[in-house]
Amino acid sequence: MLTLKDCIVLHGKDLRPYQCHQFTVEQDTITHIDLGSPCNQLEQGSLVIIPGLYNSHTHMGDSCLPDGTTGMTLEEGFFRPNGYKYRELGKQTEAEHLEHLVAHLRYMARTGTVGHIDFREQGVYGSQLLRQAADKTGVNSVILGQFNQLPFTESQLQENRDGLSDSALAELDALLTIADGFSESTMNDLTDLAWQQIYLRSQHKLRAIHCLENEGYRDTSLAVTGRGDLERALELYQPHLVIHATVANAAEIGMLSAHRVNVVLNPRANANLGLPLPPIAPLLQSQANLLLGTDNGLLNSPNMLAELDFTYKVAKSQFGSAALRPDPVDILKMATSNLHGVLGQDIYGYLEVGLPADFAVLNFRQPHLRATRHILASIVSRTTPDDVLATVRQGQVLYQDPTFALAA
Repeated sequence: MLTLKDCIVLHGKDLRPYQCHQFTVEQDTITHIDLGSPCNQLEQGSLVIIPGLYNSHTHMGDSCLPDGTTGMTLEEGFFRPNGYKYRELGKQTEAEHLEHLVAHLRYMARTGTVGHIDFREQGVYGSQLLRQAADKTGVNSVILGQFNQLPFTESQLQENRDGLSDSALAELDALLTIADGFSESTMNDLTDLAWQQIYLRSQHKLRAIHCLENEGYRDTSLAVTGRGDLERALELYQPHLVIHATVANAAEIGMLSAHRVNVVLNPRANANLGLPLPPIAPLLQSQANLLLGTDNGLLNSPNMLAELDFTYKVAKSQFGSAALRPDPVDILKMATSNLHGVLGQDIYGYLEVGLPADFAVLNFRQPHLRATRHILASIVSRTTPDDVLATVRQGQVLYQDPTFALAA
């Protein structure tokens, strides 16, 4: 049994802070939350229990290459077959690569993250390797595989007629056996017919796609098919997740809103590549469901606390107002409760009695936090990995500061 007393807990789907006399976990479930009064500020500090964070877009495979693409364009660093990432991944031994994956998953736990959705390169082998790393760490890795090699030539893509070969279909089926779903890099990597085939074969799996990361995604798709990449994705592939939307215009934001698409934003990665910042403020005003990710390990550490801070401040700048726009809780939901509609099952992203014990404990007794006048704003914009005392997933302690004891 794990017990915390006299703390603050963010309770329920709305993540509102309450005084909490006792918070108890038995095995993998929250069994008791003795709530007191709502509490949005502190005088003397407290422990603060938040839902465990989810990182909705990672490429943990290239975490072994931190900052290796510095000075490179998106195409030079990340596009197949000759991008830096793919050349360098091919040089990693299995043992070396596994060691890097395990280390970075443990770092994620160190920052309050209990799970992530990964876009895993290297075909079946890549998905199997990440599954091993997740098993070693206890972090929940939701794995989306991709083809090891692009299944079409450039001329085939320009003609946009062929479907997947028998060997590509066999690889797809093998991927979907080990992985939780599928995602190629862009809609422009496959033909329309291939996307339809993948949709039909992945009905019970998670589907995702990178869209509108730069203008080239839309322009290439328009030139070949007469439709932008987002329009093609929604028509042919019906993804559960659309990643980036960095250069989404008003019409495309309207499309995302009308379809209530789950959109994963990656502002720090976009900024690191010299790309425009995503339209966070307009998307917050839409009916799209917004999530947050750190993207490539090459570009960023998988630290969701840093991502929350950057996203909040960019959004405030885009709204252009000192008013409560956005409300900090709306940013925090992008890493917590907004996940439930996407992953479902036993992943809720909020804390109530009877739900899985997925949470992090923050040290709001620290000098920079103990007198906060807005707990949610401070969680989003001031907390660092040093403020995380423990990270727990389904009752299992993934990380615990050596100076802190979860009462048993």
